[in-house]
Formats: sequence, C-alpha cells, structure tokens
Amino acid sequence: MQKNIIAREKECEALRECLEATSSQLVVIYGRRRVGKTFLVNQFFDDAFAFKVTGIYDKPKDVQLQAFTASLNNYFDVQLDTPGKWLDAFNLLRRNLEAASTPGKKMVLFFDEMPWLDTQKSDFLPAFEWFWNDWGCAQDNVVCIVCGSATSWMSSHIDHNKGGLFNRQNCRIYLEPFNLAETRQFLLSKNIEWSPYDIAECYMIMGGIPFYLSLLSDKLSLSQNIDNLFFRKHGLLWDEFDHLYHTLFSDSEVYIRIVELLSTKGIGFSRTEISDGAKIPANGRLTAILDNLVYSGFVRAYPFYGNKKKQLLYQLCDYYTLFYYKFVKDNYGHDESFWSNSYDNPAIRAWRGFTFEQLCKDHVYQIKRKLGISGVLSNESAWFVRAGEEGEGAQIDMLIDRRDHVVNVCEMKFSADEFTIDKDYEQKLRRKVSRFVEVTGTRKSVQLTMITSYGVRKNMYSGRVTNQVLLEDLFGPHP
Repeated sequence: MQKNIIAREKECEALRECLEATSSQLVVIYGRRRVGKTFLVNQFFDDAFAFKVTGIYDKPKDVQLQAFTASLNNYFDVQLDTPGKWLDAFNLLRRNLEAASTPGKKMVLFFDEMPWLDTQKSDFLPAFEWFWNDWGCAQDNVVCIVCGSATSWMSSHIDHNKGGLFNRQNCRIYLEPFNLAETRQFLLSKNIEWSPYDIAECYMIMGGIPFYLSLLSDKLSLSQNIDNLFFRKHGLLWDEFDHLYHTLFSDSEVYIRIVELLSTKGIGFSRTEISDGAKIPANGRLTAILDNLVYSGFVRAYPFYGNKKKQLLYQLCDYYTLFYYKFVKDNYGHDESFWSNSYDNPAIRAWRGFTFEQLCKDHVYQIKRKLGISGVLSNESAWFVRAGEEGEGAQIDMLIDRRDHVVNVCEMKFSADEFTIDKDYEQKLRRKVSRFVEVTGTRKSVQLTMITSYGVRKNMYSGRVTNQVLLEDLFGPHP
C-alpha cells in the first residue's frame, strides 16, 4: 500500500506489522501540527479505509456528529439521519462495519484529529471506549488508527488513559520532524539541490516540518523563498503562528505567554523563572502547561549539569516559533525582501549562532557517531555559573557527559567559512573549561569539541581543540 513517503521507514514498518497482525489493532499516532501524520496514514493505506472521519476545529457536538454521519453515508452508501448522541453514532458504525465485513479482509478505521471530535461534555470518548471495548478489540480484522495534533489531549485521553482504553493500544507512533538527512532527501524529491549550509539555515527557520518544506520553490533561492513565505504580504506562513497555537491548546494565550518569554533567553528558564516572568502561579497548572509544551515538541526540558531536577531548564526549541519571534512578529509588511536585504545583519548572525546550537542538540546522535562514541551511554546538559565573589561567570550550552569518564564541552559555531580561533577566543575557551572543572569538581577528562560549518582553521590557537564535528557530519544517519 505504501507510496510517495519520504523517510518514515520505522513508522511504515510499525503500520505494516499492525496490518499483518492476526488480532485487532488500536494504533495511536501523534505529533506536532504540520508534521505529516495525516499524509503518512493516507499514503501508507492509499486511502483504502473502511471508514474515515476527521474532526472539525472549534465546532460543537452537533456539527461533529453531522461530519461523522456524512462519513458513514459516504463509506457505506447509506442515507442515515444524524444521531443526537455519540453512543448512537458508534452503534451505527458498528452495525455497518459488521454488514460490510469480509472474512480475511482487513478493515482500516481512521479517526483523524480526534481531539476536535471530543467537544466539551459531548461524551465522545466514553462512546469510543464502548465501541472499541465491546466490539472492536474482539475482531481479528480491524485496524483502528487514532490521530491528532493536540498531543496533550492524545497523551492524557488515549496514550495514558486510565479508564476504558487503559493498556488497549497496540502501537504508539510519535511522528517527529525530519532530521537534516531526511530534510535533504525531501528537498531533493522537490528538485531542490542546496548546499549543506543552505539546508541547515532552512532547517533553522522551519525545522524539519514537511508541510513547511513542501512550500519551498525550486525556482527560488533560499533567501527568496524565505521572503516569499514569511515577509511578503499574505505569504503562506506569515500567520501560521496563530493557527499553530490556537488549534493545539485550549488555553492558548497562556501557552503563548510562556513561549514568548522563552524566546528571549537562549539557554532557557527554570520553572521558578517562568512562573515569575510569565506571571503564572507555580502550581500544578504550570506543571501541566510545561509538560504539554515539552510533549508537543515546542520546548526542551534540559537538565543542568549534574542532572539535578530542581535545576531543570526549559528551552524553546521549535524553530518556526523562534524565527517568528525574532524576525516575523514585528516585521510583517515592512520589508517584503527583508531576508534578502539583511543577510549579514548582526541580529541575523546572532540568531544563526544560537539556533545552530539548537540544531546540534537535535542531532546529538550524529555528533556522537562522528566522535566514535555512539555506543557510549551519555547525558546531554547545560551548565553555567554566574559571576560573583567566587569568580567570573561562564556558560556551556551543551555538555556530553559520558559513562566512560569523559565530558565533551561542545562549542558550536555556524559560519560561512572555516572558523578561526584567535587569541581572545582561545583565552575565553580556556577560562570556560577551567571554571567548569573548578566549580563542578569533576574528575572526568574534559575534551573541547568544536562543532562548526566547515571546521576550525589551523593556526597557533587551534591546538586547544580536542576533536571536531563538521556540519556535513550532522547529515549522517539516525538510529
């Protein structure tokens, strides 16, 4: 059935195993909006569904039931009236599936954007639980796929359901954005042949989100594409931000307040700092919001070196959101060629430097593979010490703390040429490593690792670097 699917080999294999199983299968697929969940299912099954329904955003129960009934009528060639209750709707689905069932032939059911079907006080979820527990799970030819972008809803109501769906899921698929290698593969399928540098910059703007990448034109340069999508009036991505958060989170304004705060500080904020900065009480509600943002892939919960949970840092890691706050939010309509005209702007250079650090954190496996330590257990963390009476301040954005008693202090630099370590920067590196050893008291061997676009230029100061990772190395295979 599979066709026209870029990457997603593991996900396709999981779906194939469910299709070949001799018992009923309840498959849960979740992931960030625009990451390609619906595309994956439609393409893999070639739209050959026994039944499919898609929830409608922000519409009441009666509208959702009308959509459900319309799907029943279309798939089973019947003329049913819209029921008033979800229990009756699922009973109609059950009866029509029983009538259409053929021995030995799989029936694939697809509930897309299920969180939107579950409107307030609608009793949708209890009705679905009844449908599956009373009938679906007893069949040997049913594959039921549940999909949704609101990952917090999917997690609490389906994946970690404590009621009728507890431990009923046969397969869970969290669909992640493409990595760099998959992004290059996707772009090549669109006849876009860019350098690793341009692909990396594109990634730092859009992330590996297939829908965003699909909007790129092979007839335009990277800069022209960015202007066309983000800065031209009514560009296709200029208003994506509002749609993104409002469709994912019911209390979206609070979520937006937090991500806006996180966009102002690269290394991230502690939970207490978020509570103070966003003016949200440090209670269970804040915990739930932060968990939802992490679970949805917008925020990274990043441990402080030493893995002390109370010093967990929350860092905005969604590339589109970072780019939006940095350049799009206050620039709409002011300069339709902003990106082309500002290529060497100091603010853009600073953004490239910080966002490249995010890119490296999302490709730690490739970094470890290049270093020859992919099989060594490790923890990735951040570390900093503020200036005070005990000495000067220092900050390390990524440490790879290895079980073989080595710590890689990672310095990440995104540049259009080889990176040059001069006298001042060499002294800065030396002081940073020295402060880290002094403050943490580590007895592990410390290796300075430079992760750069094209390597470190060899000179009298480059010998301080223990090992190097190049941008091209980040395009390596993933586990």
